[in-house]
Amino acid sequence: MARNLNWDDSDVVEVIGAQANGPVLILCEHASNVIPAQYGGLGLSAEARNSHAAWDPGARAVAVQLAEALCSPMVAATVSRLVYDCNRPPEATSAMPDRSEVIEVPGNRGLSAAERAQRVAQVYTPFCSAVRQVICARKTAGLATALVTIHSFSPVWFGAQRDCEIGILHDSDTRLADAMLAESHRLPHRVIRRNDPYGPEDGVTHSLQLHGLAHDLPNVMIEIRNDLLQGAESQTRLANEVLTLLRPALNVLGETVKGGAHA
Repeated sequence: MARNLNWDDSDVVEVIGAQANGPVLILCEHASNVIPAQYGGLGLSAEARNSHAAWDPGARAVAVQLAEALCSPMVAATVSRLVYDCNRPPEATSAMPDRSEVIEVPGNRGLSAAERAQRVAQVYTPFCSAVRQVICARKTAGLATALVTIHSFSPVWFGAQRDCEIGILHDSDTRLADAMLAESHRLPHRVIRRNDPYGPEDGVTHSLQLHGLAHDLPNVMIEIRNDLLQGAESQTRLANEVLTLLRPALNVLGETVKGGAHA
């Protein structure tokens, strides 16, 4: 299908430090709540467009700080996940949901096959291509790479409180998740859990499968409860806490982290 002439790949994906040679590739699929004008806000209220349904608040800030601390590249989506969720395959209903928790998404109701295909071409394909380009360039350069995706989640879901604060998620490759969880004693004040608040059964490990497992990269998805990410100071604090788990875990896997393991 022809692309909308008002769109360009650079509109939907952000790549920072593509040439950086640190040990990880950071992804942030839900970095933005931007809804391009052609979608008329998807029929959402301003409150809904700013809610966790539209993006992962605080996730991009954490992802950027991790990439900087580890001298590594980052790839982020710059369009709301309600337009297209880059952590879902095109065939998944949740890639363009008409409802997210209690929030209805009128602009996603009754999408035709052609309309779905257009969003795949406009958002998902450029994002995946950008990730693949970074991975292939790193392989060509002989750089060992671990894939780390950064997300945040709501403290309340369908009225139920969530006490997990940091979730360490994995699919069939548990290497990096195991190594990070083994370091959880370094953050005794945090509730850190495996595959919580989501797991593979919830369909959230698409990026790990497509960009991690398919390229034989150690991989992990990190979920941070978004009430812990309110404001720059809190975001920096949580980024440092993630590094407290991630740096020694990478060393265990034989990666080289510039600056050495976290003490």
